[in-house]
Amino acid sequence: MATQILKTHHVLSRTPKEPLIPLYFFSSSAFPDTTSPPSDQPDPISTVTSILTHNRSKSRWSTVLTLFPSGFTPFQFSQITLQLKNNPHLALRFFLFTQHKSLCNHDLSSYSTIIHILSRARLKTRARELIRLAIRTPGIDNEPTHFKLFELLVKTYNQCGSAPFVFDLLVKSCLQMKRLDGSIEIVRMLMSRRISPQVCTCNALISEVSKCCGASKGYEVYKEVFVVGNGESESDVKRVSKVRPNVHTFNALMLCFYREGLLEKVREVWCEMESLGCVPNSYSYSVLMAAFCEEGKVREAEDLWAEMKVKGLEPDIVAFNTLIDGLCKSGEIIRAEELFTEMELNGIKATCVTYENLINGYCKAADINSAMLIYRDMCRKDFRPQSLTVEPLIRGLCDKGMVLEALEIMKAMREVGVCPTGISYELLIKGLCVDGKMEEALKLQAEMVGKGFKLNLEIYDAFIDGYLRQGNEEMVTMLRKEVLETHKEQGGN
Repeated sequence: MATQILKTHHVLSRTPKEPLIPLYFFSSSAFPDTTSPPSDQPDPISTVTSILTHNRSKSRWSTVLTLFPSGFTPFQFSQITLQLKNNPHLALRFFLFTQHKSLCNHDLSSYSTIIHILSRARLKTRARELIRLAIRTPGIDNEPTHFKLFELLVKTYNQCGSAPFVFDLLVKSCLQMKRLDGSIEIVRMLMSRRISPQVCTCNALISEVSKCCGASKGYEVYKEVFVVGNGESESDVKRVSKVRPNVHTFNALMLCFYREGLLEKVREVWCEMESLGCVPNSYSYSVLMAAFCEEGKVREAEDLWAEMKVKGLEPDIVAFNTLIDGLCKSGEIIRAEELFTEMELNGIKATCVTYENLINGYCKAADINSAMLIYRDMCRKDFRPQSLTVEPLIRGLCDKGMVLEALEIMKAMREVGVCPTGISYELLIKGLCVDGKMEEALKLQAEMVGKGFKLNLEIYDAFIDGYLRQGNEEMVTMLRKEVLETHKEQGGN
């Protein structure tokens, strides 16, 4: 019966403050009253409602506590809260009061009431907090609490004059608590009642499933939520979804496929988006450009860039960074620098990623001086480069014999808490040994081992060559002996 009422509600699209049925038609199955007060005791429902609505805020809570020190049953709490539904903030304070003073052993039925009251008032953050709290309530049977809460929210929906997005809040809360199977099943149950979740809820579901279970599983969920059956046979029931995917739906799918390296699927999703008449935005172009750049198809990426501008879409920082990265990787550093200049002229501020892409590009082109200029500009703007970005910079400086400059970069990294890579340590140790700075090389080697990196044969050879040039035969002999012992420990012949 409750399901049928909910269907009618959805079709009529009434406002949250227009109850479909009067309050005296409450279903006993929704709010079972198992503890009626004795006749010689004040009725808690009417008494507490009167106190809360008429007494001053300073006295109302102490009065309630004095009159009802034993508290309330979940049914009584629900009935009182329903009388306060037009004052949701007061209803919430009453809930928090009973919780703080341990005046009610709240169960899923009392939780569902206050959740509905908060939802109809669009206090979404508070409603989600209580949904998560309710889901953590120990159950009395083997049924998961989120399913039981869903059933109660359906049963009490009309009585509480709730809002449809209360179910979206439930799904999103389940997602936040990593209950993916429960989220999917609740969406299925909603759609079986011909109730479509909001598109943002469906997008969140697809993204979370893709992140945890893979892009292909996320795509299956997308098909189930948004796509209708083909109706090729009588047994094939054609289900029409009342919610349509938007550009954010397709962006989420493309991004997940891109991260998994399924570049062909990225293009398939793009084509599907266009076939459904969904207009791509700047981020959509960025993901497809990234896919092309990953395949080395920079010309196709630049064609997309031009198409985006023709359609009146202004590239954002994500789009600029995407194409700059693709150009740098393909060795077109001059074109990348032009884009960087265009970006600044358009008032778009560079990010750490922008500078890292350019540093990598100049290092790839063996233009270490330009790379250093970009690095210094990056540091002036208080960006912290990643260790993998600094590695090619250190390599380039060491190759040019600028070991001291590379060592300064290493020191700067340590000062900001960035740990260099093992290869960066190896490059600097080799460079110091070539320059005859054996003491500095030994200090760096000790730091390297302290960071958990292991010495390899090339580092030993660098030390041996350095000491040979200095004529230190004693150190050479010791190091060669150490190399042999290390080789034997590692199972060498």
